[in-house]
Amino acid sequence: MPLLHWLTRDEDIHAASRTPYRLLEEVPELSSGDRDTGNMLIQGDNLDALKALLPYYAGKVKCIFIDPPYNTRSAFEHYDDNLEHTKWLAMMYPRLEMLRELLAEDGSIWVTIDDNEAHYLKVIMDEIFGRKNFARNIVWQKKYTAASDSKGIPDSHDHILVFGKTGNYTRNLLPRGDKQNSLYKYDDGDGRGAWRTDNLSVKTYSANYDYEITNPATGIKYYPPKGRVWLTSKERMNVLISSRRVFFGRDGRGAPQLKRYLHEVQKGIVPISWWPHEA
Repeated sequence: MPLLHWLTRDEDIHAASRTPYRLLEEVPELSSGDRDTGNMLIQGDNLDALKALLPYYAGKVKCIFIDPPYNTRSAFEHYDDNLEHTKWLAMMYPRLEMLRELLAEDGSIWVTIDDNEAHYLKVIMDEIFGRKNFARNIVWQKKYTAASDSKGIPDSHDHILVFGKTGNYTRNLLPRGDKQNSLYKYDDGDGRGAWRTDNLSVKTYSANYDYEITNPATGIKYYPPKGRVWLTSKERMNVLISSRRVFFGRDGRGAPQLKRYLHEVQKGIVPISWWPHEA
């Protein structure tokens, strides 16, 4: 696997092991809420804080989200986001190593970043977490208007790099909303509820799925679209037609489509890698 090399790499890849363990000291006058919940707000260098957390939480954390400096070559009020590239890599490497140690076997880490360092970050995370454990580069839209006065190509997105600790990482479903449910706009009043039309053909060829469909009401025959076959076998298709699961259009003369009922779909939606601002 290709490795990223920089001036101080040999020293930086051992920084995590050289960092001493430190005790976390409670400040009672700054505490709030129920201390037995285990929630903590830690003030200090995050490398020291991560090392202090290892004895308590190593291998136990299901999800980590971090928002490291983007290294945008800008100076902000509370920190300088203009590190020399080598220093940025030196900062990130040992912290990512410790974060991996904190993750549970089925845990995942999500790192938000922009184009300044995203591609370098991907390479060092491949090394630390394993290239095979890369889950996805999520691209989220941070601007929805074009900067007409910008030189070159203005950016409108940032990244979230997602890695699992092992191959046991699984994603959850997002909750369904009114937007998704509104697609199911038909109802036959037969007690089966709302439905929408869905494709009745697929690309993967099978001779058993290449046949004609006859509309029992009109006698019109239909063949799969060019380069496609029907979704299922002729025997199964006849069952779908007889149970009124195939829709031939409002006038009964349209190409066959599947009726997909709302109560049959999964209770959430599969997340994708593009997160637009209106989602």
